[in-house]
Amino acid sequence: MSRYMVNKFLWEVESDNESLASFKHDPAGFVADWELGAATPQPPYPAGGSLTAAERQACIAVDYAALYSMGAHPYLLWHFIRAVLVPDPMTVAELSEALKRAIAPLDRPDFTT
Repeated sequence: MSRYMVNKFLWEVESDNESLASFKHDPAGFVADWELGAATPQPPYPAGGSLTAAERQACIAVDYAALYSMGAHPYLLWHFIRAVLVPDPMTVAELSEALKRAIAPLDRPDFTT
């Protein structure tokens, strides 16, 4: 599990309007392009890395339960899914309830990076 790379991905999608629009338009294409850039990051980022196949698929599918269970930071995860899923296809209230239901049966994962 490359928690650092997942968390970096979540932050980078949500923190930039152009990245967010690009991800929403073509999630798989965005992830592929992002991984190419993340493999050789520019300072001040630490050495590059990559997502695992499971992480890649969870990011593309916006599978917040899978990302949570993999240890994605809850704060970053919330901001990512809120940016991607609100207002379409959900409201903030609907997303909040869906997230609570999805993670309720999961143990508290290790969120350290």
